[in-house]
Amino acid sequence: MTSKRRNKGTAVAVSTFRAATSITDEAIFNILAALDCPRSLAVWLLYKSKEHQQLVDLTVVPTHYGTPVAFRNAYQATEFLSKASFLKLDNDRKQVAITKFLEFEELCGKTNRRFKDLSLDPLFQGPNVWLLNATIRKIDGILGDFSADEFVDEANWGPGVSTLTKGTHVSAVNKFQSESGITRELYNFIAPWFKAAYPLWASTFSDSVNPELKTFRFEAGNEVITVPKNAKTDRVIAIEPGFNIWFQKAIGSMIRRRLQRRGVNLNSQNRNQQLALLGSKAGELATVDFSSASDSISKELVRTLVSPRWLQIMEICRSATGVQDGTPFLWNKFSSMGNGFSFEVESLIFYAAALAVCEYAEVSTSEISVFGDDVIIPSSCFELFEKFCEFLGFRVNKKKSYSSGYFRESCGSHYFSGLDCKPIFLKERLTDARSFYKLANRVRDLAHRRNSHCGCDASFRHAWRHLVRGVPDRIRFVIPVGYGDGGFIGNFDEALPTRPRGGIEGYLFQAVIDTGISQYSDKMGMLLARLKGRSDREYGNNYTLRGRTRMRVSRILAHQWYNLGGWY
Repeated sequence: MTSKRRNKGTAVAVSTFRAATSITDEAIFNILAALDCPRSLAVWLLYKSKEHQQLVDLTVVPTHYGTPVAFRNAYQATEFLSKASFLKLDNDRKQVAITKFLEFEELCGKTNRRFKDLSLDPLFQGPNVWLLNATIRKIDGILGDFSADEFVDEANWGPGVSTLTKGTHVSAVNKFQSESGITRELYNFIAPWFKAAYPLWASTFSDSVNPELKTFRFEAGNEVITVPKNAKTDRVIAIEPGFNIWFQKAIGSMIRRRLQRRGVNLNSQNRNQQLALLGSKAGELATVDFSSASDSISKELVRTLVSPRWLQIMEICRSATGVQDGTPFLWNKFSSMGNGFSFEVESLIFYAAALAVCEYAEVSTSEISVFGDDVIIPSSCFELFEKFCEFLGFRVNKKKSYSSGYFRESCGSHYFSGLDCKPIFLKERLTDARSFYKLANRVRDLAHRRNSHCGCDASFRHAWRHLVRGVPDRIRFVIPVGYGDGGFIGNFDEALPTRPRGGIEGYLFQAVIDTGISQYSDKMGMLLARLKGRSDREYGNNYTLRGRTRMRVSRILAHQWYNLGGWY
């Protein structure tokens, strides 16, 4: 793909366009009207009458529907506004998140007391005894020996913020240049060998010869904050010190590689999605989801399941202390959302537990699949798996777990008896051109999927046209699939792109794209980022600030257009 900036006036028209307040309500009505079912009418009446709390409390029970199409319509209507940030609810989303966070901290404390002395726990009997020992053996077999060289080589920055590096300064260059946050436990571990492992990086820190250089900054632990999740609640995460993230990512990468050797690919959700489709058809596979799985990984559970060498390194790299509103506290959980290896650890535990359960039940393990807290397991093992996971301190989300009937959901794919029921969501009001592009593209994709990818369901034509006509002609760009939401996705004959000059193959079309704000650097951080080879969008001595972007209209070259079909 190549791009060339064109027509500054058009870019200004895109950036200055603002939609009328009423157009969001019109778009909601049109989409719900296209669904044309009792639930879509109920959602519209609740939204129009500002009964938003009742709206988000609506649920859909798959077993109440006799046909896949009836369920699909009701499901889409119910989910459409479930993540809308503009709904006026009775509850404080941040407080709801904090209350749930404290609830699961208490649950981890209860699990810690259980695993400190299992002989006193009434649940440690029957199948749980065999399953726990089998899970320990499985995890030990998956992890194998710990490699110190791999630990040093696989360390890397995460894409987000740390306790000291925030906002727009989260590039690898800035982190190498200025990051110094670290817990004292981790510092005591790396101090003897840090200079030997990373000599150039270590040279940027002060010593007796160069006291004017930066020094390590000791952090008490991670910082607890909330981020948006859906209309009902926020999500609690914990921001880690920078150096802790660097080494946590190493542990996560090592576990990820060892799971992949066993057929669990945490770099792709495809297997879970395919098995969810299969489970919705045959009913022999269950999809399991957990409530706040990342907040349920208790300290004593990990200390029981993981071998001493791995456990020692994980203990050193984690934050044992959290800070909430300036007040420090000791974690009951081993790691939280925000830790660089939480996702891999929970995947490892659930995979090993699922293997143990299937072997205990003498059922084939070939169709077990895990992606974080999304687990697929034979339906005949669901109840035993649920009970064992509760013994381990996890709570199965029964509203989003399915072992009977025709509905299955995993990793964002939703199927009812083989029919694609994946919903679209409206999260923000329609304000600028990009919000119109995005919603219109989701509507067209929905219409395309509902018609089995053979043309588009004509029921949604009016809703889509309303969104297209909501922006001025000048910025009504049509683009092919695969170029984001920089315009309205359409077919070749709708876009009518031009041929480039000079014998270049392909077609040119206009689209709105974000361009990062580049800065120049000749400091050590740039060299370290280039040597690491994994920094984000860095070229020569320039690097891109993530988080701050400016919008422009570009002419982009596309070599292939995909046929989305017409509106039939």
